[in-house]
This record gives sequence, C-alpha cells and structure tokens, in this order.
Amino acid sequence: MVERIILGIDPGTTVMGFGVLSVEGATLRLLEAGAIRFPAGDDHTLKLRAIFRSTTEIIERHLPDELAIEAQFFGKNVQSMLKLGRAQGVAIAAALQKDISVVEYAPKRVKQSITGNGNAAKEQVAAMLTSILRIDLLPASTDATDAIAVAVCHHFAATGKTSGARSGTGKGKGWSGFIRNNPDRIV
Repeated sequence: MVERIILGIDPGTTVMGFGVLSVEGATLRLLEAGAIRFPAGDDHTLKLRAIFRSTTEIIERHLPDELAIEAQFFGKNVQSMLKLGRAQGVAIAAALQKDISVVEYAPKRVKQSITGNGNAAKEQVAAMLTSILRIDLLPASTDATDAIAVAVCHHFAATGKTSGARSGTGKGKGWSGFIRNNPDRIV
C-alpha cells in the first residue's frame, strides 16, 4: 500500500490550526497536530509572512501529498473575512510553491463528513475524531481539531466514504448506526 500524507489547515491570522495525517489503505494515523499563535500586535503583513513560513516548515517536515484547507465562511465583519481570506491564500501559496494539490472544504461540509451533521458542535466533531483515528486524546486547541477534521474530511471525500455516524439508508442513524457499520472501530 502506498502511504499518502494529508495536511489539514484551519487558517487564521491570530491562530492557525494544522493536522497531518498518514493514510495507508483504510488506516488513518495522526502524525502531528497543533495550533500556531501569531503575536496580536504584529502588523497584518508580518502575520501573513509568519503563516507562509509556518506552513512551509510543516510541509518540509512531513512532505504532504495534499493540502486540505477550511474555506472561509461569510460573517458579519467584512474586514475579518478579508483577513481570513488572505491567511488562507498565503497557506495555499506555500503548498502550491511545493507543487502540492489543494482542496477547500466549507465548515459545514467538514462537520457533515465527520459527524453526519453539518451543524455539529466542536465537541461532537472532536469525539468522532477520537473514534475515527482511534486515539484517546486530541490537542486541546479547537483550531488544531478543526484542521484534523478538514484532513479527515478530505480523506473521506477522496475515498467516497463517510464516518458512518449517520447514514441516510435507514440502516441506523447516529451513534448506533456508526457502531453497527463500524464494529472494528469499537474498543
């Protein structure tokens, strides 16, 4: 089996979450995850440079095959949206400079992919990720957890799978459906 490395990024100008997954067949393994904080007082252009450098360092450390990044969502504050879009663009540019393919995912799609509910709470996403990745603990930062979720969503999208948390087939919804459809994931 060929190993595939996916870098997931939750962009931000104050905090950027990242998660690196190794995929071998159906096995997902979390290699590294974290949240990089940028000084609040820094000029916006300095933050963009830091985002580019941080993303490049992660890429050089893990040599990912693909970048999955959370798309910006529409909010009330236009200035915040513009800054977030710039942060996302800089992270994408770092990947493109290394010839890494890039795919964007809307936050609702990520949540839908992981939990079966596009409006799921961050805690629900985290709980499903621990089950999917078969780990006991995720990083404390929700930015890191969001980045891991984006990477897992990308894996599911590439393979045509879902977490199994909800199936529309009537064969069981929610956790009971997940357990029935994934007996090998229950410890």
